[in-house]
Formats: sequence, structure tokens, C-alpha cells
Amino acid sequence: MSTLKIAATERSPHVDFDFAANRFHLRGESYPEDVPAFYGPVLERLTNHLKGLEGGRVEFDFELIYFNSSSAKVIMRLFDLLDQTAENGVKVVVNWLYDPEDDNMEELGGEFGEELRNAEFHLKPTAT
Repeated sequence: MSTLKIAATERSPHVDFDFAANRFHLRGESYPEDVPAFYGPVLERLTNHLKGLEGGRVEFDFELIYFNSSSAKVIMRLFDLLDQTAENGVKVVVNWLYDPEDDNMEELGGEFGEELRNAEFHLKPTAT
């Protein structure tokens, strides 16, 4: 299967991963009751896919409007994984999409982006 799609719920984000195109998107709120149960299979599929890449380009869009501290840890793991992938010769572009009226999400995105050493990072306000 070359895609992974999980519909958003009240507590978990929409996941839209297109492995064939190397396009990945998380959108919505993230505070699932059981963070490891939700993100474990997602991270496993993504990790296995990225480990097999030799060159090419990966683009990952984060479009979160809220996340809890447990989800923040997962986001940090995702950033680490993406940065490691870039270090291994893959062009990785990370887009942090945020509501221009949400200073908190803009600031959080900037803080996550500062941790990247190899991947390209963009803070992008969404259209209002």
C-alpha cells in the first residue's frame, strides 16, 4: 500500500501519507487518549519508508492547531527522523503551516524548526 490515510477525530489529526510521492501531511488537533497506540504504527511505516530512500525529495506538512505534550514528543521524533533522512542525502522540506492569528503555533513551529540541521524548514501562514 503506497498511502496511509487516517481520518481526523476530535482528538487525533488527519494523516495523509503518500509514500509513492514522498508527500506527508498531518492536520488538525493532536491529543489522542493513547498517543503510542495512535502514532506507533504511523511512525513505523514512515520510518521504514524513509530508511529505504536513496536520494530524491520528501515534503512533510505539519498543519496542527493544537497538540498536547505527549504529541509534542512525537513531533520531535518526526523532526529528528526527517533531519536524519536529510543527513543521509535525501532533500527534505518541512513546512509548518499555522493560522497567522495563532502566535503560539507560529512560535512552536519556529522552535521545532531551529532543531533541524539538515532539512529545509519553512514557517508558512495559512490563508485566513
